[in-house]
Amino acid sequence: MKISYNLEPRKNLIGERLCQLRKDRKLSQRKLAIKLQQQGYSFTELTILRIEKGQRLATDIEVMILCRFFEVDPSTMFGYTGSTKEQEDKRN
Repeated sequence: MKISYNLEPRKNLIGERLCQLRKDRKLSQRKLAIKLQQQGYSFTELTILRIEKGQRLATDIEVMILCRFFEVDPSTMFGYTGSTKEQEDKRN
């Protein structure tokens, strides 16, 4: 039996923020993948697409790499703006 830890169909929390950060820097998914590959990381255009659409899990290492690249802290990447209680209230 497969256990789902997400109640939502998306598989990550960073997809929307990654897309926003990428677009703010005027980077296509392809250009972002190339820049990450030039730094020695194994990202492809398809990897970025799937993370942004929430179709693929993002590992902790990938989140760290993206945070470093975009110069943001993990809280920003995950979209934390306040306490957990405040975020739960916003979702409901």
